[in-house]
Amino acid sequence: MGTMADREKWQEIAEQWDLPELDTDLLRQALAHASFIREQDQKGADSNQRLEFLGDTVLDLIIAEYLYNGSAELAEGQLTRIKAQVVQQHSLARVARELQVGEYLLLGHGEEETGGRQKSSLLADALEAIIGAIYISLGLEATRQFVLQRFSRVLAEANSKTPLPYDPKSYLQELLQAHTKQTPEYVTIAAEGPPHNCTFTAQARFNDLVLGEGSGPSKQSAEQAAARQSLTDKERWLPNLQDTSQ
Repeated sequence: MGTMADREKWQEIAEQWDLPELDTDLLRQALAHASFIREQDQKGADSNQRLEFLGDTVLDLIIAEYLYNGSAELAEGQLTRIKAQVVQQHSLARVARELQVGEYLLLGHGEEETGGRQKSSLLADALEAIIGAIYISLGLEATRQFVLQRFSRVLAEANSKTPLPYDPKSYLQELLQAHTKQTPEYVTIAAEGPPHNCTFTAQARFNDLVLGEGSGPSKQSAEQAAARQSLTDKERWLPNLQDTSQ
């Protein structure tokens, strides 16, 4: 349940996110990583994983409904592509960073020491858990308003994108060589989970500039995801290539 000071802390966070009526116990749970729960000798169900499961489904529904109602001219394949861009880990982590979710995460010492507050996977999972908490506490309409407000820029950008190439690594290499005569570098920044079910996170970089980040069940798939995200965001970094290549 927590002390009065704890409740005030979570209430302040809820109010920062324009959710003054949000159940603060659910908000705390949404921000409690499994590593923290283990160290506190609490039940596994007290972590944010169950809320994350629910929030993932609710987010998919809200985004799918929004695209269906607002994009009558788009075929099923186009709707699927846009939704995938909106709900991918990179987009979720971006929204979570805008909400400063990393500052509020409850982490175990191991995750804290390895930079868990900045890990895209943890931020994305926590945001889904927050969405699950809002849904349980305040209902679908309040959740819809929260999601559409916080994802407005992501939705606008995803709607404006043309389909990406099948082999994004090759296309990204060609794009960089055309502008700089150099190639991107791929760096694996995280490997999470047991060996038989590991999720890798990689960044595509050019000199000191991070072009994009992505995750997958292998290093190769993570690099492809990072290249795909780099192409999605190329308007952000393409103008800066000349300076970083000198």
